[in-house]
Parts: sequence; C-alpha cells; structure tokens
Amino acid sequence: MYKMAVSGTGKDRINTEDEHLNNSFGKPGLISPDREDITRLLTVPFSGRIRGGMRPGKKIIVMGIVDPEPESFDISLTCGHGTAEEPPADVALELCARFADRQFVRKACVSGAWGTEEVPIPYFPFIQDQPFRIEIHCEHQRFRIFVDGHQLFDFYHKVSSLPAIDTIRINGSLQITKLA
Repeated sequence: MYKMAVSGTGKDRINTEDEHLNNSFGKPGLISPDREDITRLLTVPFSGRIRGGMRPGKKIIVMGIVDPEPESFDISLTCGHGTAEEPPADVALELCARFADRQFVRKACVSGAWGTEEVPIPYFPFIQDQPFRIEIHCEHQRFRIFVDGHQLFDFYHKVSSLPAIDTIRINGSLQITKLA
C-alpha cells in the first residue's frame, strides 16, 4: 500500500511503502501539527521515494519533534534506496543533528567515498522535546537549508545528476509529524 506526500506541485511526490503513515499528506500546504496529527506520526527510521528525483526549484519539508532525550538524528537524500547491508553508493546530502556537541553536520558520499564534513553553523536550532521544520531547497548549484524559517547554510552539490537523487531517509532521536 502506498501513501504519498505532496512536495511542490502535484506531480512531485514522496512515496513510501510503510503502511503506518500519516494520512494527512494529501492536504495542500503545511500547517503546524495539531493534536490529531501528532497521534499519527510517521515511523522512524523512515525511507521514502522522491518521485522524479530532485531538480532546481524543488523543495522537501520535514516537520517533526525532537525526542525528550536526544542523541542525534539524520536526514539523507540518496541516489537509490539501498538496504541495511548495502547502502546506496551516492548520498547527495546527509544532515546530522548532534546534540552532545550542538552541531548540525552535513556531508555527501560519492561512489562509496564520504567527503569532508561541513560543521560550522551560526547557531544550533534544535531543542529537546520541541517541534522543528527543516526545508531543503534544491537550486542549480546547491541545496539551501532552512530551519524554522531561517536560512542556516548552503551545501554545494557533490552528485552531478540531480534527478538521480530519488530517496529520503530519516533516522534517530525524532518523531516526524509531516513530510512534503
């Protein structure tokens, strides 16, 4: 059974094979989660397909709540789904929020080789047991990352084929309330 999340236009969708998903995906736009939405959280770890892959002008929005005692969480945009034993060879963007050192790290993996982590950020935007909204905007040369409406940093593309970026993976100390 497939549930879908609208991303951008009606043609762009994130598909998932998980049957325990928030069924409010079809609603246009995003609003703050209410009590009903919070009771229907997406399951973490999460993996879903990005229909048509990434392209300039497309954005992905992840809304969630940080766990009460968080260690870290990560959001990855990958080329292909991969498996637990055989992860995808190309990870176009991996964002990792590390609470112990209050860092929001970003990196990429091309042809199985991880690049250098980019670490400096102006501030750490996540608070335990609090909601957040991450927007990943795809542009011609970079991803632009916003947290709670504030631009936090840019990450320049390491993967040359944007349409090949067709999967989003989310793991760690968070609950997902909306994905678009």
